[in-house]
Amino acid sequence: MKKIITILFLFTLTLSAQDMRKNSFASLFSDEKANRVGDAITIVVIESSQATNDARTSTSRDSQIGANFSGDAMGETLPGGSLDLGTASDFDGRGGTSSSGMFKTKISATIDTVYANGNLRITGQRRISINGEEQLITIKGIVRTSDIQADNSVLSYNISEAELVLEGSGMIDRVQSPGWVTKFFHWLF
Repeated sequence: MKKIITILFLFTLTLSAQDMRKNSFASLFSDEKANRVGDAITIVVIESSQATNDARTSTSRDSQIGANFSGDAMGETLPGGSLDLGTASDFDGRGGTSSSGMFKTKISATIDTVYANGNLRITGQRRISINGEEQLITIKGIVRTSDIQADNSVLSYNISEAELVLEGSGMIDRVQSPGWVTKFFHWLF
C-alpha cells in the first residue's frame, strides 16, 4: 500500500509541476513591467499649455513745406504771397492673443512595437459618452522602458513623438460652432 501511495504522490507532483520556461522572462527581484507587444500600460496624462503674444506698432510722420515771397520792382511793391503745404500721418496698431489649456486623465494603452533599442511604440484610445456628449481621447507615442514606473504607468510628458488628440461631439459642440448663415458670410467676406 505504501508503494501505491508513493507512486500516486510522485505522479501528482509531476502533473502539477511548473514549466520553468513559462516564467523565465520574469524577474525574481522586481515587479513585472510591460515590455512585450500586446502588453497593457497606463498613461497618466497631465498636459498644460499656455501662450501669450502681444504686439504694438506706433508710427507718426509730419511734413511741412512753406514759402513766402514779396518784393518790389522799379520802386513799386509787388503783391506778396505765401504758400504753405503740410501733411501728417499717424498710425497706432495693437494686437494680442492669449491661449491656455489643461488636460488630465488616465488612459490604458497597448504596446504595438518593441524597437531594437528597447523603446516601445504605444497606442491607446478611450471613448466617453455622457448625456449625448461624446469624447474620444487618442494617444500614440514612444516610451522608454526606464520611464515605466513600478505600477506599470508612464507620465505623458515622458512619451516622445506623442500625439494626444481630444475630440468631442454632441449638443455642446454643435452650439459652439457658427451656423451656416454665419459661415456663408465669412466665406464671402
